Order: sequence, then structure tokens, then C-alpha cells
Amino acid sequence: MDLPSLAAVLQAALSPNQDQRKAAEQSLNQIQFTPQHLVRVLQIIVDNSCDTAVRQFASIHFKNFIAKNWAPYDTVIDSDEPSKIAPSDKDVVRDHILVFIAQVPPILRVQLGECLKTIIHADYPEQWPRLLEWIKHNLQDQQVYGSLFVLRILSRKYEFKSDEERIPVNRIVDETFQHLLNIFTRLVQIENPSLEVAELIKLICKIFWSSIYLEIPKQLFDPNVFNAWMLLFLNVLERPVPVEGQPMDPEIRKSWGWWKVKKWTVHILNRLYTRFGDLKIQNPETKGFAQLFQKNYAGKILECHLNLLNVIRVGGYLPDRVTNLILQYLSNSITKNTMYTLLQPRLDVLLFEIVFPLMCFNDNDQKLWDEDPHEYVRKGYDIIEDLYSPRTASMDFVSELVRKRGKENLHKFIQFIVEVFRRYDESPIERKPYRQKDGALLAIGALCDKLKQTEPYKSELERMLVQHVFPEFSSPVGHLRAKAAWVAGQYAHISFSDQNNFRKALSSVVSGLRDTELPVRVDSVFALRSFVEACKDLNEIRPILPLLLDEFFKLMNEVENEDLVFTLETIVDKFGEEMAPYALGLCQNLAAAFWRCMNTAEAEDEADDPGALAAVGCLRAISTILESVSRLPHLFVQVEPTLLPIMRRMLTSDGQEVFEEVLEIVSYMTFFAPTISLEMWTLWPLMIEALADWAIDFFPNILVPLDNYVSRGNAHFLACKEPNYQQSLWNMLSSIMADPNLEDSDIEPAPKLIEVVFQNCRGQVDHWVEPYLRITVERLRRSERPYLKCLLVQVIADALYYNAPLTLSILTKLGVATEVFGLWFQMLQQKKKSGQMTNFKREHDKKVCCLGLTSLLALPADQLPADALQRIFTATLGLLVAYKEQVAEAAKAEEAEADDDMDGPETDDDDDEDADDSDKEMGVDAEDGDEADSIKLQKLAAQAKAFRPHDEDDDDSDDDYSDDEELQSPIDEVDPFVFFMDAVQGNNILMMKAMQASDPARFHSLKQTLDFHHQALANGVAQHADQRRVEIEKEKLEKASAAAAATS
Repeated sequence: MDLPSLAAVLQAALSPNQDQRKAAEQSLNQIQFTPQHLVRVLQIIVDNSCDTAVRQFASIHFKNFIAKNWAPYDTVIDSDEPSKIAPSDKDVVRDHILVFIAQVPPILRVQLGECLKTIIHADYPEQWPRLLEWIKHNLQDQQVYGSLFVLRILSRKYEFKSDEERIPVNRIVDETFQHLLNIFTRLVQIENPSLEVAELIKLICKIFWSSIYLEIPKQLFDPNVFNAWMLLFLNVLERPVPVEGQPMDPEIRKSWGWWKVKKWTVHILNRLYTRFGDLKIQNPETKGFAQLFQKNYAGKILECHLNLLNVIRVGGYLPDRVTNLILQYLSNSITKNTMYTLLQPRLDVLLFEIVFPLMCFNDNDQKLWDEDPHEYVRKGYDIIEDLYSPRTASMDFVSELVRKRGKENLHKFIQFIVEVFRRYDESPIERKPYRQKDGALLAIGALCDKLKQTEPYKSELERMLVQHVFPEFSSPVGHLRAKAAWVAGQYAHISFSDQNNFRKALSSVVSGLRDTELPVRVDSVFALRSFVEACKDLNEIRPILPLLLDEFFKLMNEVENEDLVFTLETIVDKFGEEMAPYALGLCQNLAAAFWRCMNTAEAEDEADDPGALAAVGCLRAISTILESVSRLPHLFVQVEPTLLPIMRRMLTSDGQEVFEEVLEIVSYMTFFAPTISLEMWTLWPLMIEALADWAIDFFPNILVPLDNYVSRGNAHFLACKEPNYQQSLWNMLSSIMADPNLEDSDIEPAPKLIEVVFQNCRGQVDHWVEPYLRITVERLRRSERPYLKCLLVQVIADALYYNAPLTLSILTKLGVATEVFGLWFQMLQQKKKSGQMTNFKREHDKKVCCLGLTSLLALPADQLPADALQRIFTATLGLLVAYKEQVAEAAKAEEAEADDDMDGPETDDDDDEDADDSDKEMGVDAEDGDEADSIKLQKLAAQAKAFRPHDEDDDDSDDDYSDDEELQSPIDEVDPFVFFMDAVQGNNILMMKAMQASDPARFHSLKQTLDFHHQALANGVAQHADQRRVEIEKEKLEKASAAAAATS
């Protein structure tokens, strides 16, 4: 398509007529991959005679096409798909975009800049080696702006790169920095410089920033070179910003070119100070440079910063970000003796005439409070705003000063605050310094940690609250009512000598929930969380609980703030099952708030938007509510219709930002509900699909609900054919286990899930035993992580426990029986220096291995030769002893922890004696010994932890993987000692038939051939099995008695 025709199509794409617009867009889609198309679009963008709207539309089309299709060469080479853009077209675009980048209007330059960023990230240096030469040449020519613009994009590519990826930076610096220095020098010498000069200096600063952010290029370690740069930066820092041309609008003014230059200069100097201001953190290569920086520049920068701040003191203007950065520099100087010595002579002026006024409520605050209270609240609770806020930086400076230099500064600062309080109290109402009082309260709140620990202030805190904070709850000034609530919350945890003062503060905060001013209501909610946490007698809150919840949800309808949800979580957590009457209403309100927050976040298209954060908070609060009513299954039936739409939508790719929180809700719903409804089963395919598509990182989280579906919905899992859950599970697990691109740590949940199937479906999934064993053995052969090897061997143990004859015949058929058992016994024999087992570290691991190996003992002689029988028998004895010792250690640790909780920390002098007796006195298994009415919640929480992949370091550590000792599974009810003796003696009903087919005398003769050590172990196991039988019967009677008492 020729240029005029293409221009006409682009013009039609802007038509208000929908049919014309669609036809034009369709035409563009059809021709976008034709040769020369991209070149012609660029020609239209740079054609000054073309309509501006058409050029702008063309630039956006150009940018989007390049972002999508300018693939890096390495991905094109590695794939079968050829590049969608002809190499000749790419060459033309690269050459011409450089020429025109500086010539087009700013509105088009932004789009071309994005294109250039994509191209540079993909092509430099391999496919665009001439780029740096072009930049270097044009830095010496008339194209200075264009070359600086391009160099800025190039340098930014390496801003966060380190090590080998950063190598190109050295060449960039070598080729360009001397030219930059020359340009910079000329620019600062210009008298009455224009705004264009500011733009050039800003670009140079940004290039320098990107080049030094992670590491200082070696060229700058030359003292002469570095000094030349520092003299220029100090020149810019000291030089007053031109008065003429400054915008009056504060929002435009802070973005004005010369203030941007000032900001980037301060930014650079702060970064250098952070890197080289502390000799203690330097390595040998940088220590000399750091000494040079401290000696020659750090103090000079401090002096310039103090002079800049003085502008504020005399009523001048300084952008918030610049003020914030300067105060960060000063805060970092407090701990360094030489810098603090320089700071001291000016400290009082800084503290009382600059920093404190910055902490006070000001005109901008009042304007925002009056005109946009929602924005006032958002800014007050936005972490990102803190990065720019002079007030936050002032609070940090004061906190650091009294923390590190408190001896000489805390008392005088508190005296100053007390004087502010006195002047306020003595002033008539029409002349009260409300804003200074606000700043003083902010200071008191910011210093709460220090004041709570330091006498004489610690003893005076309650009196201070009563005298100076409580009266402001009824202040006619809204911001003081809000600040009173906030300060009260900061001190809610102190020990009140008069409990009535705590009640008064709590009552005032609760009243603040109904204040006419939105910021007061929000600060009151924030403070309420501290009072709920600190409240020793919940009767203080219990009568007003319905009122609190009502006010909460009114407020949640007004603002999206995650701190509101935090407070609600605290209340739910504190009152537990007492929240049952409100559970449905809470979930409904939180679900509604969640959808509102998500809609806001989608509209803003920012993952860190307050709406997105609040949405996560809503889901977390729902989980807290479900946790609090976990022993009331009927409530889960009631809340299911409310939560299902959230789970259905957010288990797709739409929910990636909240996927973990949604999975937790699914876990609760499938674990605590009386049964898993058919509606809840519709979530299974969504999780399987997500796992196959994009959610492999969430496999440990997904495993928890999948376990619940198989174990608690066992009948439906086995019976349903449409969809076929067994088949979908196999498809997913076989794909993951066979994937060569997945690390061992990625697939650890897979064998755990196979274990869930074998343990929960005994006798009902015979047809799946061979396929699962095949993929397990295949993965076992190429696994490297010891922990994964253990999990895979446990799958074989589970299969043996499921059906030993079937499993052994399959292993033999596959020709892997000798290989598998050889590896298994080798892993069992590996010991640490301490004598503990290297593998199968958890109680659960040992128990599964015991049950699997014991199941082999029931096989007849023709399937299990005598030598194999002896090896299995002795290995199982060793496992049982190790299991016994670990259970005893766990019981002892639990008992010690209970003693610590009651009596405080104690030293245990009897450890060695207890360890010697561990073979005689057996501990109770944390799983086998649980009472029937033990809280299931602990098990579910443990599941979530247990299913997380373990770090490589853990494989070699001495940690016994006790994370999932509270996991529920069918083998919880199986005692390994009793199971072992039943197998040996032929008492196990399940094994009776097999035992009768074999020769019971085999075990008698086997015992005769054992050495003394193993005979002693066998006798000990037999005695313990008898002891366990008695204990198990006793536990059953106790449970039956407790159940009968509960129903009577």
C-alpha cells in the first residue's frame, strides 16, 4: 500500500463512524505484515505535512506493533516461527528512528521512545553494533539532544544489571562519558540558561544515574574524572533555580525542568552517599574510593543540602521529593561521627524551624481535606506516597535522631513538644495553634517506641494521653480529632494504671467511627485495631460488636483501604467462634467490597493500586472468618453461594494477583464444609487448567484443595465420569512429572498427590497403579534433590501398602524391582555424622516406609525369597526404632514448650538421660495420638506449609521435616508397630489369606538367624506393639465416652 493510501486508512481509523473505523482497523490488520509497511508508517509519523491526529494514531500503531512483533533474535532463532518483520525493514527503521527522534513533537517522541526502548532491549549490542558509534558521533555534532535521548534509553537497559550482564556499560562509559562531561561543562557555564538547557542537563543526570545505580563504572574510580563530575553536580546543587518562568500551579511547578534537574542531582548524590558513606560496608576494591568520597565530598553535600532546606525556613519553595531526599541524606548522617559533628551547629534550627514545621498540618493538607477527603485518606495510607512525603522523611529523621543520638536530643525535643502543648492550652480558642498541636501529636506518635522504653517519659505516658490527647477527641478541628485517634492507637498497648482511661480512649475511638469527617473515621478504624489487640477483657467490646461491624461496612463502601480489612481481621481473630452470627453478613459484605476493589483496580490497571491491595485484604479477611468458624460446618453451606463467584472467576488467569488467597478460601471450603457440593466440584477443572497453563509456582497451594477433594469427596472422585476427575488428575500429574524443563523443586507436590490417591482409594484404583509407578520410576532416575527422591520412593511405599502383590508384580514387569529396592535400601542406610537418617527425615516419611516394607512381609515365599525377607525385616526394624525415637523427641519438645509457656524459659539438664531412655519409653505419635475432637484447623494450616517446596539447603540440614506432622490421612489410624507385628504373626485380617499361603514358621526361623542387636530390637518392637494396643483401646473408649457425653 502506497503512502497516500496508508494515510487514508489511518485517517479512517479515527472516523466517528463505527463502520468506517472497523473497516480501517481490519485493513491495517491485513497489511501490517507486508514488506515496507512499518517503514511507511514511520514515514507518516515524521511527515510534518500530515495531519497531527493521523501522525499520533500512526505512532501508537507503530509502537504497539513493534512491542508485539520485534522479537529478540535469539527467540526467533530458537523457534520455528520466522521473524514477522523483514530484516531489511528492521535496518531501515533502526537507522531512521534515530534521525527523527529529536525532530518530532514531544507527543510523538514519547511513542517513538517506547519503540526505541523495545528495539534496544532486543537488538543491542549484537544486532545493532553501530548504535553506540552513532551516539558518540552525534554527541560531538549538532544532534546533542537526540543522542542524549537515545543514550538515556540505552543506559537504562543496564540500570539493574549486574555481573556479566553489565559488561557493556564499561564500553558505553568509555565511549561517551568524556563527551557528556564536556557538554555538561559547557551547559553550566551558560548565563541565563533556557529551559532547553535544563532538559539537556536532566538527560545527562539520568544517564549518569543509570550507569552508577548498581555499580560504579571503573572509569569513575579515577579521582580526576570523578572530581570533574562532582564539581558539576555540586555546582548545580548550589546554584539557585531561575525564578523567571516558574509555573504557579504547584503540580506543574514540581515537574518544571530546573526543579527536575535539582531532584536528579540530589538523587545521584544520595545514591553515592548510600554506597560510599559508610566505610564498614566497603570491600577492599572500593574502600579507597569511599575514603576519598567522605573526605572530599560528603560534608560539602551536607552543607549544600542544609542551605537548600533553609529555603523552606524563610518561606521559599522546594519540591516535596527534593525535601524528602535531602532529609534522607541527613538521616543517614546521624550515625556517622564526622557528619554528625558537621550537622550539630545547625541542628536546633534544622529540628525546630524546618523539620517540625514540616510535620505540622499545612495549607495543602487543609485544601485536600476539604475538597477531596478520599484522596487525603489515600495519600495518608499509601506507602508509595511516603517515598515523596517531606512529612514522612521528617518523622524518620526525628526517630533516627532520638534513637541514635538520644542522650543529647530526646530531652530537648520533648521539652519543645511540651512547650507547644502549653502554648496551645493557654491560647484562647480563636487563636489556638491547631496545626502546631497536630505536628506535636504526630511527633509523640512517631516516637512511641522510644518513649515506651525510656524513663521518665515511660511513667508519664498515661498522664500525657489524658492531658493532651483525649481532649482532642472532641476538638472542633477535624484533623486534630483524627490525630488524637491515631496517637491513642499508638499507645493502646501501654499498661494503664487506671483502666477507666483505657475504656475512655476505646470509647472515643469507637465514637470516631461515626464522625462526620471521613479521615477521622478511617484513622479511628486504624486505631481500633490496636485497642482490640490490647484489650484484656473482651466484654469492653462485646456489647458494641454489631455496631462496630455495621460502621465498618459503611466505611468499606466509602473507601478502599486495606487497613480497614486488617482491623476487621483482628476483631474476627480475637472473637473467634463468637463471630458465627455475623459470619454470613461479613462474608457478603467482604465479597461485595472485593468486587468493588477489583473493578477499581482493573480500571486503574495497576497491580499495586490501593484497590488491588484492599481486594487482597478482603480475601484474607474472608479466610480469617472461615478459620474462626471452622467447627461450625453448617456456616460453610450458608456462605458458599456468596463465595463461589469469586472462586470461579479468580481461579482463572484473571485472578493471578489474588490466586494464593483464593486457593486458601477453596481449601477451607473443601475441608470444613459437611460435604463438598457439586458446585464446589466445578472448581477442580479450573485449578487443573491453571496449573497446566501458568500456575506451576502455586502447585503447593493447589495441592491442598486437591487433597481435600480426593480425601473428603472420595466417592464422587471415584464414581464421576463426566468430568473424569481420575483421568484429569493423571493427565496433569503425568505431564508435570515428565516435563524436563521443570526443576525437582517444582514437582515436589506431585508425588504427594499420588500418595493422597493411593492412601484414600485403597482397592479402588488398581488400574492406576502401573501408570503412576511408571512415571514415578522414570522421574526417580533423573532426580537430583534428595528430598524429591524420598517423596518418589514413598510413592512406591504407598503403592506397596495399597496392594503389595500387585505393586511387586508391576515393578518386576517393568524390570525395575532390583533397581528400586537397591536405591531404597541405600537411602535408608545413609546416616549423618550425628547418627540420624540422611533421608526420610519426617515422622510421616518413616511411617510410610514402614507400612510399605511391612506390607511385603505378608507375601508368600515364592514372591519374597529368604534373603530379601531378612533384608526387609531388618530394614523395617531400623525404621521403627528411628520412628520411635523421633516421636519421643517430638513429645519431649512439645512438653518442654508447654512448660515454657507456663513457667517461662528453662534450661533442660536432663536431655542426655532422656535420650538414653528413648528406646524404653515410647512417645505418642502426634498423628496417632490425636483426640477425635482435636481442631482440624491445625491440620489444614499444616497442609499449606507442608506442601510448600523445600529449599535445597534443607536437604543437607539437620532439620527433621516436621512441617506436615499434623496432616490428616487414612494412615493416621494405623499404628506402624501393631501393623508390623500383625504382619509377622499373621494377625492382620487383610493379610491373613496371604500369610496362610506362606509359611508362618519363616518368621520364627528368621528370628533365629538374626544377630543379638536385631533380636533385641525385634523384642522391643513386639513389647511396644503390645503397649500401643492397650493405649489405642483406651483412646477409643475415651473418645466414645466423650462423644456420648457431647450428644447427651
